[in-house]
Amino acid sequence: MSTETLLKTPLHALHLELGARMVPFAGYDMPVQYPLGVMKEHLHSREQAGLFDVSHMGQIRLSGANAAKALETLVPVDIIDLPVGMQRYAMFTNEQGGILDDLMVANLGNDELFLVVNAACKDQDLAHLRQHIGEQCQIQPLFEERALLALQGPAAVKVLERLAPAVAQMTFMQFQPVQLLGADCYVSRSGYTGEDGFEISVPADKAEALARRLLAEPEVAAIGLGARDSLRLEAGLCLYGHDMNTQTTPIEASLLWAISKVRRADGERAGGFPGAAAIFAQQQSGVARKRVGLLPQERTPVREGAEIVDDAGTVIGTVCSGGFGPSLNAPVAMGYLDAAHTALETAVWAIVRGKRVAMKVSKMPFVAQRYYRG
Repeated sequence: MSTETLLKTPLHALHLELGARMVPFAGYDMPVQYPLGVMKEHLHSREQAGLFDVSHMGQIRLSGANAAKALETLVPVDIIDLPVGMQRYAMFTNEQGGILDDLMVANLGNDELFLVVNAACKDQDLAHLRQHIGEQCQIQPLFEERALLALQGPAAVKVLERLAPAVAQMTFMQFQPVQLLGADCYVSRSGYTGEDGFEISVPADKAEALARRLLAEPEVAAIGLGARDSLRLEAGLCLYGHDMNTQTTPIEASLLWAISKVRRADGERAGGFPGAAAIFAQQQSGVARKRVGLLPQERTPVREGAEIVDDAGTVIGTVCSGGFGPSLNAPVAMGYLDAAHTALETAVWAIVRGKRVAMKVSKMPFVAQRYYRG
């Protein structure tokens, strides 16, 4: 796709002004890194606060008395009892139990839900919603109207409370309307780095002013997609299209925790979402392969797509995400392995440029998550 046909976020001019190296990502021209560089950007986010432009993500509002009940027919998550002012991680599943996308769902109150979906999937997600529940609730895409900023890291709270003191009282996964610089924003205490932090939905025409104000704070640096990826990998978080897809079920992806207990086979509102029977069968009888953490035992980074073999050289899996973990000063990876090889500390090997790289199956996250739970 040529640069001319790429979409631009409301912060595009600011990225260029800050010296960002831009790359095509999910149809957008996005900053992969700034002059600071990926390694320092990553460590800055762990130690202070990083500001990420994630405006390429899709924001959608559902409204109407049946909105929660309708959405619950498409996800294996408890939406009906989601408290006002809270958000929850969810997945759209297909009839085979595969994952169409993962998303965040927040309850705004007044029969309104607020969804954030992945950039590469947002058009198909919107079509999916309209096809299946379009007659049960109002579906309003906010793709052009709102931008999305993520302020992540241990200093994020003291930075944001300078603009809105009330955010300091929020805990992990709380979601509320907040006025920032006179703009009507939605703020959630969540993110994609494993650190404490906030995601801020802001009107598109107010995004640059807010970004500049946050970047003016001494703790804040602009962070690109490169560090966003290494941060989420250290935190053991899935990236749609890499660590899960339509051929992967939540059980295979080690996401059973994301299926609400009330929606499981023995729950009060068991099933009722696409692929429930297949997912419950896997939960009962196990799966042939599963997502696991992998720690290379040498300095060689192991990238997505690398084959994983056992001691005899038999292919037993594939790496789905891999790279260097700056916080660990070592490579890290995730992959899908045959179930027989998924026990912690199991020795396996990745094939990198024709050579075997020793790896061990590891627990995740690789770096402890520091979400603020109060």
